[in-house]
Amino acid sequence: MYIKRIEGPRTVTLPDGSTMTRADLPPVDTKRWVASRKAAVVKAVVAGLISEEEALERYELSEEEFDSWKKAISRHGVKALKATTLRSYRQP
Repeated sequence: MYIKRIEGPRTVTLPDGSTMTRADLPPVDTKRWVASRKAAVVKAVVAGLISEEEALERYELSEEEFDSWKKAISRHGVKALKATTLRSYRQP
């Protein structure tokens, strides 16, 4: 069995003590972005598992979209990423 060479760490330890690997990330072909998948990508970038540029390229995200996810999580937590409650957390 061969291990694919990748840039960066294979696992990272999150602030809550849990570990995250690249296997915990959403699939590359994700079309339906639920709050938990968005949060997983943001956690991976913040923890240094993948770079922000890699996340943007891998998931075909715009910088503005990814920045809005980061801001929503930092201000209101993961529940702010849910599509049904997004309006109540947006600034006018």
